[in-house]
Amino acid sequence: MKQLLPLVAALGLTLSMGLVHAADKEPTPQQAKMSACSKEAKGKKGDEYKAAVKACLSADAPAAADGKTAQQNKMVTCNADAKTKALKGDERKKFMSECLKG
Repeated sequence: MKQLLPLVAALGLTLSMGLVHAADKEPTPQQAKMSACSKEAKGKKGDEYKAAVKACLSADAPAAADGKTAQQNKMVTCNADAKTKALKGDERKKFMSECLKG
């Protein structure tokens, strides 16, 4: 029993350190959206709550005046830039990846 106590204490310390570290991280965009949807559905219960959160989470980002999302517009711009530079294969993939991130 005396040998087990230090092991349990060490395990508890390790777990608590992990929880503190996890609390320091910024939430991902999906986690932030889930939090916002959950707050929006506050006051609802059971199936009504689940349906409201599901509808909120599946809602797309608002579209621009031309009916395209910001990501779609960025894709069109990056694609045109890649064509102008006559990029092919892996060079094109790398360029598109960096262009879409920026």
